[in-house]
Amino acid sequence: MIIKSGTFVNHKGAAQWGAGKVVEVAGPRATIQFSDGIIRKISSSHYASLQQADPATFVPLPETVQVPARVAPRKPKKAKIVAV
Repeated sequence: MIIKSGTFVNHKGAAQWGAGKVVEVAGPRATIQFSDGIIRKISSSHYASLQQADPATFVPLPETVQVPARVAPRKPKKAKIVAV
């Protein structure tokens, strides 16, 4: 099996991970986003433990809603006392 970006795979030894989508192949490892929500890097020496998966079985991570950061009110400046 050829591992390239966009390919859907299952790991034979870790069925609980679910289906995964290959996000990137760089050097001797592939970065795969699995349906359990964890992104894992698999070394090319372990590609034999990956098998082709049905794209319909892949569950992508839900889009996270960004909540705007709460801004604390500024403290008033202290008045400088001038010595006479």
